[in-house]
Amino acid sequence: MSDIAQFIAGYERFHENYFRGETPLFGELSQGQNPSTMIIACSDSRVDPAIVMDAKPGDLFVVRNVANLVPPYEKGGGYHGVSAALEFGVCGLGVEHIIVMGHRQCGGIKALTEGVPEGISGEFIRPWVSIASHAHRRVKADYPEATPSEMACQCELAGIIVSLENLATFPFIKSRVDMGTLTLHGWYFDIETGEMSAYDPKTLKFSPLI
Repeated sequence: MSDIAQFIAGYERFHENYFRGETPLFGELSQGQNPSTMIIACSDSRVDPAIVMDAKPGDLFVVRNVANLVPPYEKGGGYHGVSAALEFGVCGLGVEHIIVMGHRQCGGIKALTEGVPEGISGEFIRPWVSIASHAHRRVKADYPEATPSEMACQCELAGIIVSLENLATFPFIKSRVDMGTLTLHGWYFDIETGEMSAYDPKTLKFSPLI
């Protein structure tokens, strides 16, 4: 269990590194942000995209949620947190890349494939992960003999593709993709091996990023 003192000490190191150096990074960042890349990642405490990519403050415009999902574009009421972030990142900041980064052992996808864990009502989790329900059905049809672990892994990959497909339903994203000013990426991080894989829309497969 993490101790609050650990985070206070971490903040002290952060302040020393970024505010007291010879060229304080935040001196520049205080004038505004200009990230080239937006990333949609999972809330999982083990998979911080800035750490995984060794990024500095200001490099990434980050959205994190359960299972790194993007809902389809829709108008009307409701609270559209991911959609609002997409609008700000794409239309406001003018990002040139959007990365959907999934990962192995995703609890949100496990809730989709095996059910919500005991002790959790699922009032919010269940409808949220249902965004990828059709991917789950497709994976079950394609891998009828898969073990629960294999099923979850395939659904994690399929969930990334669902989010990429849903990104394309946003008019302001599709128009920029069509013009060539915005590129969408699907990445999958295996926390067991440290390998990152990237989705290739031409081959419809994930391959090692490096």
